[in-house]
Amino acid sequence: MSTNTPENRGNKKLLIVGFIVILTSINGILLYMNYQKKEKAEEQEEVIRVKNTELENQIKVYEALKADFERQSQELQAMGLENDSLESKIAAITADLEKLRGFRTSSYSLADQRKFRERAKAFEQQLVEKDREIVKLKEDNEVLFTENTSLKTTQNKLSDSLTTMKSTNQNLTEKVKLASRLEAKNISVNVVNQRGKEKDDNDNEFRAKTVDKIKVAFNLGQNDVAPKEPKTIYMRLIEPDGAALYNLATGAGTFQIDGEDMYYTAKRDIVFDNTQQQVSYVYDKNAAYKKGQHTIELYADGFLIGRTSFILK
Repeated sequence: MSTNTPENRGNKKLLIVGFIVILTSINGILLYMNYQKKEKAEEQEEVIRVKNTELENQIKVYEALKADFERQSQELQAMGLENDSLESKIAAITADLEKLRGFRTSSYSLADQRKFRERAKAFEQQLVEKDREIVKLKEDNEVLFTENTSLKTTQNKLSDSLTTMKSTNQNLTEKVKLASRLEAKNISVNVVNQRGKEKDDNDNEFRAKTVDKIKVAFNLGQNDVAPKEPKTIYMRLIEPDGAALYNLATGAGTFQIDGEDMYYTAKRDIVFDNTQQQVSYVYDKNAAYKKGQHTIELYADGFLIGRTSFILK
């Protein structure tokens, strides 16, 4: 008998339909699982993208902080100031930057993100406070600079005034010195022969062979400006050849005129009393005198106070 009965054919159809349903269900499940897997992968990619964005933003924040703290350090150095706390902050930020850059190749957790955000906020607050401090320092320095400039101006004016006063005082001193210069008046020259007899001549001409000593006498003119004090008066006896007689054995020596040494023949120490007192020298050459014109020069306090001449024939 044939088994292809209507009942058998119906069972086959049911089996085929059930198989199709099962296959359809399996495909649906597989499609759903693939969708879930893709969605999870996309979520993970988004997490990674967000993490990387957060990390790079945080790195930029720390790079900006480091640049700002370095700027503050340079501003303080420009004012001649040093700040060790700034240097320590820069070192701390540099260390944090190294750690953040290291997260590019490792896990950057939410805890890490919170930690570095909080540290960045603390650094930003310190940065703002230091900027305020620097502004105040600059203002103080500007005030000090203005005060110093004013002081320097005042000092320069005082220095100029002192220089003017010194110059004025120096001029006055020079004028007083000139005004107090002594003056030899009524200068006379006599010769003394070997017997001690003096001989004068209105023309100041004498015979050389009769001269044993030379006597020079004069009066100091009245001068109310010159102080009454000890004075040294130097006498130079200049021979016809232009050289001053100079003999240490007879009391000769040197004195200074305008910073240069000059030979003198004899000197007298007196006390100027402004009475037109007379001063005299008696000079013994202890040798024969040369024929010709001789000159007598008298000096005191660095000035030439008198001059005359006589002739030995």
